[in-house]
Amino acid sequence: MRIGTPKELKNREYRVGLTPQGAQELVRSGHNVFVETGAGDMVGFSDALYESAGCTISANADDLFDASDMIIKVKEPQPVEIARLQPRHTLFTYLHLAPDPEQTRGLVNSGATCIAYETVTDRFGRLPLLTPMSEVAGRLSVQAGAKYLEISNGGSGTLLGGVTGVAPGNVLVIGGGVAGRNAAEMAVGLGANVTILDRSLDRLRELDIIFAGRAQCLYSTSSAIETLLRTADLVVGAVLLPGSAAPKVISADQIALMKPGSVVVDIAIDQGGCFETSRPTTHDDPVYDVGGVIHYCVTNMPAAVARTSTIALSNATLPFAMALANKGIDAAITSDPHLAGGVNVAGGKIVHPEIIAAMKNSL
Repeated sequence: MRIGTPKELKNREYRVGLTPQGAQELVRSGHNVFVETGAGDMVGFSDALYESAGCTISANADDLFDASDMIIKVKEPQPVEIARLQPRHTLFTYLHLAPDPEQTRGLVNSGATCIAYETVTDRFGRLPLLTPMSEVAGRLSVQAGAKYLEISNGGSGTLLGGVTGVAPGNVLVIGGGVAGRNAAEMAVGLGANVTILDRSLDRLRELDIIFAGRAQCLYSTSSAIETLLRTADLVVGAVLLPGSAAPKVISADQIALMKPGSVVVDIAIDQGGCFETSRPTTHDDPVYDVGGVIHYCVTNMPAAVARTSTIALSNATLPFAMALANKGIDAAITSDPHLAGGVNVAGGKIVHPEIIAAMKNSL
C-alpha cells in the first residue's frame, strides 16, 4: 500500500502522523511511505531520518495526496486537505465530527473512507487511540490552569500548591476518565486540594483506590457542582461521550458563581466543549474572559508538547495502521469490529451511529 503523512496545518500543530520508527515498520512490511518535507522538523524528525527509514519525501501536500492510498494524520483535515481527498483514499486521523457539520459534509462529499482515532475501541470498550492524547491533555490542563492563575496572565494570583501557612488552591475535575484522572494526578502532585466528580459509582470506587484519600471522589450532581464552583480556583472539564458532542455539564449561570480570576480548562472542546461558555481557541490566542473567569479551550492542546505527543500517539496507532496496510482496508475493517468502530464516513455516507445522530439536523 502507498501511505502518506502530510505536514499538519492546524494552528501550531507540530505533531506528525508517523514517527520515522513507525514509518520504517511499514516500509519493512513492503509498503511505500511518503512524508511531506518538513512534516517532523519541529519534533526532531528530519527528512533525513525519514529517508533513512526508507520513506520518500514529497515536495508538497498535493504530490503526497496524489501518490498515496492511505493518509495518516494527527488532526482533522483542513478545507484544503478535504479538497484533495478522493474516493480511493482512506483517511486515518482524529476527526471529532459530532460538533463539526462543515467538516462532515466535506468528508461525505469526498467519497473517501474516513477512520477516526477517537471512535476506535478495544475488547474492553476503551478508546485506545484517544487514551494517549487524553493522558497528555489531562496533564497539560493543570499546567495551563496554573499558568493562567498567575496575576501576570489575568488570574487571581493563586499558587495551586500553596506554601507554609497558606492554604493550597482548589481544583475541581469534572469527569473521572483517562483525562480527568491524569488532571487530578497532576493537581495532587502539585499539592492542590482536589475534588473529582463523576456519575459512575464503579469509576468513583476505582478512583478512591487510586488516590487513596489524596483527592475527594464525589458523585456528580448540579448541587455538588454549584457548591464546589464557588470555591474553585481551577476547573477542568473532562467529560466524554464517545463519538457524540460533549454534554454541557456547567451552564453560563453556574460559571458566574466562580471567583474572579479563577480558570476553567475545557479538555472536551474537540467534541464541542462541556461548559456552556466554551468556544474553541488556538495556541496563538488560547484564553478569553467570561465574567472574570478565564477560559482555556485550545482544540489541540497536546500540540504544546508535540514530541511527547507524537511518539505516544504513534505507539498507539501503528498496530492499526499496520493492519489496514497489510490486510487491505476492507479486509481489516471486516475482520476487526473495534477498527470498524472507527469508520465514521465511507462511500459518501456517514456510517457511525453517533455521528448520524449528531448530524440529524445539520446536513
